[in-house]
Amino acid sequence: MKLVSFREGARLRAGRIGAAGEILPFAGCDMQQLIEARAGGADWPATEPPLAAAAVQLLAPLPRPRRNVFCVGLNYRSHAAELAARGFNGARSADDLIPPAPVVFSKVPESVVGPGAAIEIPAVSSAVDYEAELAVVIGRGGRNIAAADALAHVFGYTIVNDVTARDLQKRHQQWLLGKGCDTFCPMGPCIVTADALDGANARIRLWVNGELRQDGNSNDLVFGIPAIIESISAALTLQPGDVIATGTPAGVAMGFSPPPWLKAGDVVKVEIDGIGVLENPVTR
Repeated sequence: MKLVSFREGARLRAGRIGAAGEILPFAGCDMQQLIEARAGGADWPATEPPLAAAAVQLLAPLPRPRRNVFCVGLNYRSHAAELAARGFNGARSADDLIPPAPVVFSKVPESVVGPGAAIEIPAVSSAVDYEAELAVVIGRGGRNIAAADALAHVFGYTIVNDVTARDLQKRHQQWLLGKGCDTFCPMGPCIVTADALDGANARIRLWVNGELRQDGNSNDLVFGIPAIIESISAALTLQPGDVIATGTPAGVAMGFSPPPWLKAGDVVKVEIDGIGVLENPVTR
């Protein structure tokens, strides 16, 4: 099932995409409320009369997450290899960069934007990069979740573009400012429920102005989704609606020489098979 968020007047609404591409609004709930209700064992809510997809402006599936979006860095072998080839942090091989445990950072809720919304390059940066990522949406929360039980806590999957100001990331060492700028977390176009996607084998691609830059698969993850959930929940309680971006494959701008940083007028498109397409223009 593919689930979407949209605005109707002043109300945030959640719905599912029908067989003909129409939007079937759920009665009386937004996406966060839907996730919490399902985590508590409630049935799927009734749907209201369909809306034409062309008449609905989709938002990020969780337009304003209740907490920071969790992200995992250096989590694709191919990405580690491309950075090692550039001598990143003095590395001579991918093994020098692959961490012994997941590298977890976060992006603030206000960085989230939806399909079609602009990625805004801030005045303080001249090195803005893209990162196509499969993201996990937590359903049933928990603490100390074992890897063997982790997938039972997954509500579904969506797409995140982990936009990054590389110069700010380097300047401040901690990654929050480089990763958490306004508009730096495009998300969408939908959440695919966990029963409809194999998160361990999902093809991920990204284009800039029609040029294919990234083409990877989640089977290249250093730490798979169960291990990520186990690691994060060992330190803090995961809650319904939490979003975890799992890392990016090779092909980011900083892996090129010279790096083709994003610029005003660019269009970035991310596609994950089984989820759909997330496309955003770039402005300054």
